[in-house]
Amino acid sequence: MHLLTGLAGTVLAGEVRAEEPKAMPTITPPDPNPKTPSFKLPPKSCDSHTHIFGPASRYPFSEKRPYNTADAPLEMFRSVHEKIGVERCVIVNATVHGTDNRVVTDAIAGSEGAYKGIANVNDEMTEKELGALDKAGICGCRFAFLKRLGGVGDMNKFQRIVHRVAELGWHIDVYFEPGTIAEFAPILTALPTPYVIDHMGTVQTGKGLDDPGFTSLLDLQKKDEKCWVKITGLERASSTGKPFQDAVPFAKALIDNAPNRVLWGTDWPHPNVKVMPNDGEIVDLIPLFAPDAKVQQKLLVDNPARLFKFT
Repeated sequence: MHLLTGLAGTVLAGEVRAEEPKAMPTITPPDPNPKTPSFKLPPKSCDSHTHIFGPASRYPFSEKRPYNTADAPLEMFRSVHEKIGVERCVIVNATVHGTDNRVVTDAIAGSEGAYKGIANVNDEMTEKELGALDKAGICGCRFAFLKRLGGVGDMNKFQRIVHRVAELGWHIDVYFEPGTIAEFAPILTALPTPYVIDHMGTVQTGKGLDDPGFTSLLDLQKKDEKCWVKITGLERASSTGKPFQDAVPFAKALIDNAPNRVLWGTDWPHPNVKVMPNDGEIVDLIPLFAPDAKVQQKLLVDNPARLFKFT
């Protein structure tokens, strides 16, 4: 059974509507002591995929959230970025907040232009609501096609949302199950706006560089100028654990394949990972998969500035 036809629920940008209620897991909090990395990020480096959770007392978690989490608020977020040397970031609203995007837009408002955001939206939102998000610094919306986050459902709603946000100049952010890129490729190539594939397409290093799931991603990335890939989630991809260096060849292959359409991020506070990384150690992986200074500049500064329209 194909993924696109075999799962139910409603496709919303981050909102979950599962058919059957399941026990809600509680995820592990981030490492509270990020190390100072040996690698120094260049000025205006951007963490292109990061989250803020709560505080729930101010930004309540959605009743339909797929997991429970401790607060990972703005103050902690800023502290981590200061420690590792990040100056800009893109805050991806997490599924725990549903379609309430205030945790992102409030952070953007206080950032003096250093933050942009990816929203959770749905087809019921009005043009006025979407326009307000655009003015607040939102530049894209996210769709998570993962079973644990709701799965695949009404693709007609997906198409309507995509065409509406394309009129605002937004891109879309997509998160897939491992090995499903080839099935989604025809949909992605037909999109009217750029799209960003999360976490290196959820590659699994144990399957090797020749795995069809990974080669399908490389092929799509090479051929479609609208396709961007996030060099994030090496800890998710790794089959050997810390320091996650078995994921480095996959990251390098994606960077070499399309160096002008790759982005880097921490994925802090690392929701739903099996092995919790230290963010300083994540930074120190960068020179392993991007040893050239010019490529580092593209990955960390120039590419995100172009896609997310930092001034």
